Amino acid sequence: MTEPARPPSEPVAAAGDDAVDRALVARWLAGDEWAAAALVERHAQALARFAASVGVRDDVDEVVQDTFVRAFRSLESFRGDSSLRTWLFTIERRLVVDRHRSARRRRDQADVPDADAATTATALDGMVAEETERRVHQAVTELSPMQRQVFTLRVTEGLSYKEIAVIAGTTEGAARVHYFNAVRAIKERLDA
Repeated sequence: MTEPARPPSEPVAAAGDDAVDRALVARWLAGDEWAAAALVERHAQALARFAASVGVRDDVDEVVQDTFVRAFRSLESFRGDSSLRTWLFTIERRLVVDRHRSARRRRDQADVPDADAATTATALDGMVAEETERRVHQAVTELSPMQRQVFTLRVTEGLSYKEIAVIAGTTEGAARVHYFNAVRAIKERLDA
């Protein structure tokens, strides 16, 4: 049996469009299963990137899936004080922290995985891109966990310091300081 096609009125909008997210949440709460699929499609890739950046290795998809399971179980309690994406990042961050605690109990430490190689035009460009990417990736892995989270959320996801503060459980000012220190540490590592 094939799955029915997505209704033609179901465009996937830009990730930062909070009004679309709020409308999809309302539709899902009213029983529209397509709305849940649209929410997953809108946010899964960003959640996967964030999970990978904070040390999830082989089970990124599982963490993303668990994030959505928890979110959909408690979607009625989403007040909209922050964007849905910020709320999802917060849920995922808590899941990752719980997983790391569990892993520490088992003495099984997880490292951030190597990023995919950059697309290149020539062999030399490819070598330079790979070396630069490796060095940046290494510099990011050497940041403190908080700096790594703040840096990733700011650079990769483009979140505001206010949103980052909510996700990381800190203040907006502290998020700015962590970002500044992360950038400085990466630059020093690359200049070495």
